[in-house]
Amino acid sequence: MTTLYPYLLIFISIGLARLAYLFISGDVLSPQIPDHSVTTHCYKSIRTLSWDLSHAECFTVLDEKFHHVFVDDKTHDTVKDTRTGYVYPGLWDGHGHLIQYGESLDSVSLFGADSMDEVKRRLVEYKTTRSEQGTSEQWLRGVGWDQAHFDGKWPTSSDLEIGENFKDLYAMLDRVDVHCIWVSDKVLELLPLPLPDVPGGEIPAKGVFCDNAMDLVLEHYPKPNKARKLQFVKNAMAELNKLGIVGIHDAGVVPKDLKIYEKLSSGDHWSVRVNAMIECDFRNTFCPEAVEKLSTPNGKFHVSSVKLFADGALGSWGSAMIEPYSDKPSSSGSLLVNATTLSKVTNEWALAGYQVNIHAIGDLANRLAIDAFEAALKSLCPHTTPHECQTQHRFRIEHAQIIHPDDQRRMLELGIIPSIQPTHATSDMGYAESRLGQQRTKDEAYRMRSLLPLHPILGSDFPVEPASIFEGIYAAITRRSPRTGLDPSGDKTGWYPEETLTLEQALQGFTFNPAYGAFLEGKAGVIKMGAYADWIVLDEPLESMDPESLRNVAVRETWVGGKRVFRRPG
Repeated sequence: MTTLYPYLLIFISIGLARLAYLFISGDVLSPQIPDHSVTTHCYKSIRTLSWDLSHAECFTVLDEKFHHVFVDDKTHDTVKDTRTGYVYPGLWDGHGHLIQYGESLDSVSLFGADSMDEVKRRLVEYKTTRSEQGTSEQWLRGVGWDQAHFDGKWPTSSDLEIGENFKDLYAMLDRVDVHCIWVSDKVLELLPLPLPDVPGGEIPAKGVFCDNAMDLVLEHYPKPNKARKLQFVKNAMAELNKLGIVGIHDAGVVPKDLKIYEKLSSGDHWSVRVNAMIECDFRNTFCPEAVEKLSTPNGKFHVSSVKLFADGALGSWGSAMIEPYSDKPSSSGSLLVNATTLSKVTNEWALAGYQVNIHAIGDLANRLAIDAFEAALKSLCPHTTPHECQTQHRFRIEHAQIIHPDDQRRMLELGIIPSIQPTHATSDMGYAESRLGQQRTKDEAYRMRSLLPLHPILGSDFPVEPASIFEGIYAAITRRSPRTGLDPSGDKTGWYPEETLTLEQALQGFTFNPAYGAFLEGKAGVIKMGAYADWIVLDEPLESMDPESLRNVAVRETWVGGKRVFRRPG
């Protein structure tokens, strides 16, 4: 022991010197150190979003979780001054579509195309680089068109006959809201004639299928194989990490893809935590035999909820309304499921122990969703109040876009969680009033501040909207377009500015609230002992930025489970 003593002192000294270096530099230990070692990270400032310590300077990570969060009062101020980076908890998108996002990255983007000529130009340009697309095995895919840019006229299959290069091509292009598809003549040849009427669906023009009518085409669509889906997931997660996104609520995953997710979630490329909502192979049904609740040991994949669909989208007159549309008095939209079935399936899933999330955009759809939730809560908890029962089950309305004032009050009384996409408001504000009329828009549409007591979960609905959470924050606090910085009038007042959120409220909507909505409170969306070690590093604090700068924020680093998954070049 006497012989070993000097060497022991040297070893301890080296260890202490290394620890001191970590405190000063804010760097991490080398990759050779085992994962169960403690690493220390120090930055200019750390917003924890935790109640017990709102600001810190350093934290330690152990076993992929935050181990200790603290203000560094032992290091000299001159050393602190050399630190860089402003840290926030990793961001969560409360409503997105992972595989579809990955597929959109491998498709032609039609977002913002303001004419049919522009759509055709993009299709031709894309096809020149992707000769393999357009076959019966791999259709040419695209997303983002909007008939509002075609002089209000629906496109037709004939519009996709663009010269010789597009003859005999299989093409399927999603509308901007992904509630309609536009297909080529070659795809139409696969369908039986005459085309049947589909409850909850519409075929407004030759080659265009909306809501449930899309199933007529989708049963012939050659779905991507497992290898392509794996690539979609990998590409999608890499892009999300660039945006500071560490977690998502995947709003509708079929049983087959849930199994792929479970297998992938332990691998190196799985760099986004996924809280998946089950979507049965046949929508709005009860399929417990095909799925199971789970939460992986590494916290990367969770399944405890189901997604149901009440109606379609506003842009295609598909959202179900109590009164007819102002610009289409012959229609009140359409329900994708009747009220009795919606209530029955909601209750079945709730009794089986699943959180139920219902897609509802129109005020009729929202009313029926609330009816279904209220009935389920009374059935689940006959001896407590529905509000108290809701704290256990956390039912959600996905989108919650147009809600009658009476039903807004019911949501508040019951505690139903709204899952809102702020950029939907700024994307739709150009035509929402023409669809709904001024009074209905003012009283019902795109509420945010009015629903704050319900701690709304914020998201983007990517790939329907850009996945940037900073654009979502900008839309929430300004009610202006992240693309232009303007409201529908072309100025900076904001569209119904009384519904804006503060920066703090918007930030909570992309961190703490999604965690609560996934039963992950204390584990995600916060920097505190025991939470997942997920954080982002920015060049300057969000609080010091003017609103216009928010829509262009570039993340410096993204960390998931104590591992850096993205670092901005340069």
